[in-house]
Amino acid sequence: MASNGMEIGDLLGPLIRFRRDIHAHPELAYQEHRTAQHLETALRALDLAVHTGIGGTGIVASLSCGTSRRSIGLRADMDALPIQEETGLPYASLNEGVFHGCGHDGHVAMLLGAAQLLARSRNFDGTVHFIFQPAEEGQGGARAMLEDGLFQRFPCDRVFALHNWPDLPAGTVATRQGPIMAAADKFEISIEGHGGHAAMPHQTPDTILAASHLVTQLNSVVSRRIPPTTTAVLSVTHIEGGSSHNVLPAIVRLTGTVRTFDPGVQDTIETAVRQIAEGVARSGDTRITVNYDRYYPATINHADAAEIALEVAAGVANVLRAPEPAFTSEDFGFMLQACEGAYIWLGQGRRKADVPLHHPLYDFNDEILETGIKLHAALVQRHLGVNTEKR
Repeated sequence: MASNGMEIGDLLGPLIRFRRDIHAHPELAYQEHRTAQHLETALRALDLAVHTGIGGTGIVASLSCGTSRRSIGLRADMDALPIQEETGLPYASLNEGVFHGCGHDGHVAMLLGAAQLLARSRNFDGTVHFIFQPAEEGQGGARAMLEDGLFQRFPCDRVFALHNWPDLPAGTVATRQGPIMAAADKFEISIEGHGGHAAMPHQTPDTILAASHLVTQLNSVVSRRIPPTTTAVLSVTHIEGGSSHNVLPAIVRLTGTVRTFDPGVQDTIETAVRQIAEGVARSGDTRITVNYDRYYPATINHADAAEIALEVAAGVANVLRAPEPAFTSEDFGFMLQACEGAYIWLGQGRRKADVPLHHPLYDFNDEILETGIKLHAALVQRHLGVNTEKR
């Protein structure tokens, strides 16, 4: 396949400019209209079959060569975060309070570069579906695309996604079989009494005290309900209630997150949260409502796909078999529930203590664009093989 450095090199300058333009004009979940329009224009210029409006603002561009019925999907996420950028870069966000603090602008540029390279070479036998997904940041864009018939309309034997990873050195590729990113659950708990004078607590259910008992007991769930050999996290992240030093509030609200890798453990924790809330409500004469939302499943790589990814990556980068999964979450897990595939980390770290994802000073490292393009193209070559038709 035509993928040497010289041929990729002439793509990099325009791609960096494209990436930085997207960075300067970030858009939140399901609002990626400008990003999608610019992508559509670039993809149509390659003579790809371009389909828009999938799952909201999502795009799928398809490229077929040869006669094989084999197919592969490559996915990049497009949305930004509700964070105020503090980088001071010449191409910093022009949209107040919106920022590409997770590098999705880089993911878009890498996948567009792979489409440009593969459209130029066309030396593969089958179909590539370039999937540009909206709303990864907590809004379930992958699920929306699936509900819009993603894999029925664009069947894929396997699907892969890359994510930049500041904890790894630039150009290092890592993945693993099985879980690689955690399931993400959110709980919101409302504790209700009827309020009263703080000097007469015997007349009023104490919602503050009930909330305190809840926080204490919830923080014992992982250590006392989950086997020590299993990994999970439960964190209470927000508590709100009360407005005066001498008033017992009528309502206190708690919010938190749960991260797991095993659906059985996820079930156990949700059950424990509800049982604890019920017990605290009875003991404190309060009414407690639990809203428990399993908004992202665990991202679980299929064994064969993960091994192929590691094998392919060895030809374009330094390779690391990830020793453990991350507790961050990723809605690519929805796609892996519907199609065999793997999620891959692409190192972008420049130094030992690099700026992490979702930090106001974060910026995607343009130096890894070439590695990402080569890895995408190599995955296509490995899965689809060579087009033997005369070109």
